[in-house]
Amino acid sequence: MAQSPNPVALVVPGSGRPRVRPARLRTATALGPAFVAAIAYVDPGNFATNFAGGASTGYQLVWVVVLANLVAMPIQFLSAKLGVATGKSLPHAFRDTYPGPRSWVMWAQAEIVAMATDLAEFVGAAIGLYLLFGIPMPLAAAITAVISFAVLALQNRGYRPFELAIGAMLAMICGGFLYLAVRVPPSPSESLNGLLPSIGGDNVLLLAVGIIGATVMPHAIYLHSGLMCGRAAGRSPAEKRQLLRFERMDIAIAMSLAGLVNLSMLAIAAKLFHHDGAGVAITLDAVHMDLGRLVGGGAALAFAAALLASGIASSSVGTAAGQMVMDGFLRARIPLTLRRSITMAPAVALLCSGIDPTQALVLSQVVLSFGIPFALVGLLVLTSRRSLMGEHVNSRLTVAGISVVVAVLSGLNLLLLAQQLF
Repeated sequence: MAQSPNPVALVVPGSGRPRVRPARLRTATALGPAFVAAIAYVDPGNFATNFAGGASTGYQLVWVVVLANLVAMPIQFLSAKLGVATGKSLPHAFRDTYPGPRSWVMWAQAEIVAMATDLAEFVGAAIGLYLLFGIPMPLAAAITAVISFAVLALQNRGYRPFELAIGAMLAMICGGFLYLAVRVPPSPSESLNGLLPSIGGDNVLLLAVGIIGATVMPHAIYLHSGLMCGRAAGRSPAEKRQLLRFERMDIAIAMSLAGLVNLSMLAIAAKLFHHDGAGVAITLDAVHMDLGRLVGGGAALAFAAALLASGIASSSVGTAAGQMVMDGFLRARIPLTLRRSITMAPAVALLCSGIDPTQALVLSQVVLSFGIPFALVGLLVLTSRRSLMGEHVNSRLTVAGISVVVAVLSGLNLLLLAQQLF
């Protein structure tokens, strides 16, 4: 498949559309965007919330993990469909359709979400370096920044090198948790019982909302539409339909892998750290230490390597998504180095302050959950406009289904807010 002469525009679409020669689609070249977006579903925030959830509640929140990953599939497809049908990212299309104050509000909340996202990813990678090599956290933060910039620089060589690098790190994460799942197999009966919805108990709602915020990531919704723009440019309507058929396969594979990783995190924590119905506070370094003590050095190594890969990959993807958000909503672009420096400042301050990074990761995912309704409402409204989408406009069933998702997620956020206040 031909590549754009300006490959960065494929990830951070500007006002112009890259010219791509129409070519026959092949499975190998069509797959990829969903695997980049899937990194957001297995980022360090997922490590923190899933291990905290399993340690505190056992298998009680299995249903939350399963539901969040199932809901993610149609959401990511809507995002991809918007990019293919319009040739624009979600922020870009929103700005064109609703210029003025609404775009400014969307940008402001998206930037807050970006900072929470970057905190989770940056802290996670630094913890991974610390666990693997014993590097002090401030130095680990600096190394994480350098590696993230190196991965981002792959965009200058086209979208495939960047996607392949992210895909390799996703494979490392999946391989690590496949090994852990074999060494610490989950309880089938307890896992099935966990499919029954329940949020009773102390802090269960907080953990449930945190898991949702860590799974259905707002920046992944913005990002996926932008990743599809370059692939759709210059294609005929028939080729676009074929591209979307491939993207359904791409999403099904990538989101299924992410869902299995998330389930294995929760199940490992439930089996190792939740005993006699009592939960314990757990940190990522404690998980690493106890895996080495209870399971073996190989398990501890697999966990630390997966966490490091997750942090580096998600940090690069998050920065690309943040650039897309600013470029789309504001039609402004700043150098990636400057943007990365701004968004990683809270994470560096946290790492140097001595605050428990695992608790900060969990809270950052709660912040992310409050950004989900904004992204979903914008996505639903735009993909339901026939003037924008043409033959790809949402069906009534899709509109109804996504509306229910928005209502449920918003309701959970309000319940969490009331719980924390009163």
